[in-house]
Amino acid sequence: MSAVSRPGPSIRFRGRSFIAMTLVADAPLEQWLADFDVWLSRSPGFFIGRAVVLDLAGGADSKAEVEHWIAALAARGVRLVGLEGVRASMADLTMPPLMRGGRDIDMALPDTTAAAEPARAPIEPVNLIVEQKVRSGQSIVCLEGDVTVVGSVASGAEIIAGGSIHVYGALCGRVIAGATIGAKARIFCQRMEAELLAIDGAYKTAEHLDQALWGKPVRAWIDDDALRLAAL
Repeated sequence: MSAVSRPGPSIRFRGRSFIAMTLVADAPLEQWLADFDVWLSRSPGFFIGRAVVLDLAGGADSKAEVEHWIAALAARGVRLVGLEGVRASMADLTMPPLMRGGRDIDMALPDTTAAAEPARAPIEPVNLIVEQKVRSGQSIVCLEGDVTVVGSVASGAEIIAGGSIHVYGALCGRVIAGATIGAKARIFCQRMEAELLAIDGAYKTAEHLDQALWGKPVRAWIDDDALRLAAL
């Protein structure tokens, strides 16, 4: 009796592009880290769940230096998905992969210069209203107050607010609230399909969100140092 042959498993491969931020190492490590720590203190939560590539074209001359940079960023909560500007001889399989051929895009970043200016009289909060859909790849940042999106937030888009975030449509991207006011911030959306929700450093990604709330109006807040969600 001849054996019955069975088809082998079908393995599918797809090319897919994602948005990543590139940190450029353009100064000696200790000086760069000192500046980075100041920036990070003014923009807490900015790197939560964010894909980051480290460009070491001008910042490392040996494998030990590359390892030092990676460890220093990891200690600050920055997870690297790739390296640029590194010779193959300076990398190994324990490091993020070497990247080639990246294309620069425009990205709105928090303006931290105001924090270095002399103290001024308190000013009214700035509440940013976005009238249109926030598209994939866009990053909206308002550290001075709340952000209200009249439309939806697409997958791959990002909102960062010093205060609360209100989305009057589908929330499919990433939202980070409370970057300035902390745990007092709230997140509200009409249809929750988020890739990431975060308030004051506490966060949940899509796989950890309650599926009973998926696609429904939802509010999120901080209670006992944990991120809580409930239907509206």
